[in-house]
Amino acid sequence: MEVALALDSVDCQYYTTGKRNNLKQTHMTIKPVASNLVLKNVEPEVKTKSGLFIPETAKEDKTPNMAEVIAVGTSKKIAERGIKKGDWVIYSKYAGTEVDVDDTKFVIVSIKDVLAKIEK
Repeated sequence: MEVALALDSVDCQYYTTGKRNNLKQTHMTIKPVASNLVLKNVEPEVKTKSGLFIPETAKEDKTPNMAEVIAVGTSKKIAERGIKKGDWVIYSKYAGTEVDVDDTKFVIVSIKDVLAKIEK
């Protein structure tokens, strides 16, 4: 059986300090390696069904960690589980490493921390 592997990346730009503290724009690409995924978190709903807004201090942290798959590594484990770019997954609460890129939060997690794939 032949398995097609998906290799994607997240393109972004960041600024570094050059000589004399001049900022210069640099291009950065995040490519997950092996059995890792780059995920983009979904913010939980801040409004109840009745229309009330929940303040940040009153939120309960009982929502599952749902995220969109932005990029996948090269491992066969990822392809075997049928996870590809654009899928939605639920992953372990304390899993992964958070990365902030251009005010967007990404999480890099291992495939073993993915609990379920959400079918729409």
